[in-house]
Amino acid sequence: MKDIFAIVNNKGGVAKTSTVGALGCFISKKKQKVLCIDLDPQCNLTFTLLGTTQPQISIFEVITNQAKAKEAIIKTNNGYDLLPASSSLYNADTTITNVGKEYKLKEAIQPLLKSYDYIIIDTPPALGILTVNALTACTKVIIPAQADVYSLQGISTLSNTINAVKQYCNKDLKISGILLTRYNPRVILARDIATMIENTTAKDLGTKIFKTSIRECVAIKEAQAQNQDIYTYAPKSNASTDYKNLVNELLKGK
Repeated sequence: MKDIFAIVNNKGGVAKTSTVGALGCFISKKKQKVLCIDLDPQCNLTFTLLGTTQPQISIFEVITNQAKAKEAIIKTNNGYDLLPASSSLYNADTTITNVGKEYKLKEAIQPLLKSYDYIIIDTPPALGILTVNALTACTKVIIPAQADVYSLQGISTLSNTINAVKQYCNKDLKISGILLTRYNPRVILARDIATMIENTTAKDLGTKIFKTSIRECVAIKEAQAQNQDIYTYAPKSNASTDYKNLVNELLKGK
């Protein structure tokens, strides 16, 4: 096992799921074994990969000790394996309440670590027990964010949770960087906020903004609607190029 990445932001609509899928697919193209975990009760990554097919066992059954992780893994056509989500995850905060609740995911995936080079975790747009489990289980965090004031607010709130997890659950947790998504460099306000995030927010978190930003690209949504990865659906698109550059930057920085 080289790294476990959690893609985290409590603000919705910042391309967490798109980032998980794109990273998982392109890293696997580099002859690395990748497992993606859908920990979001909205099940967007699971739907993109499986369509309307419902998984027999989901990550919910795994983290509530009703099944083993290896029993839930699904091979996908995108090159990586999937631990799928289900709507049962909406009940996580009221179901996972016993002592050690923050460690359920970490304990569940422990037997899988020798089988994969990378694990990538998609998280819900909330700072509940699911996100805390992802932060406890991972080695590194990637924070996708848009260049707007609401993302600044979201990162500020998230930083408090990350610091608490580092203190009590995962002292080795590191933030790989802040990833600007749906970015339009031609918009002056977007450039100004990006500079603000780089000079203030990233420094406060002890991290950086990735050199690569993900430009706005309708092909991402089109690919998801066709249950395809962005590299197959639109190999020459901005998103395909940007995510390839991000993977290269991410792995080069190891």
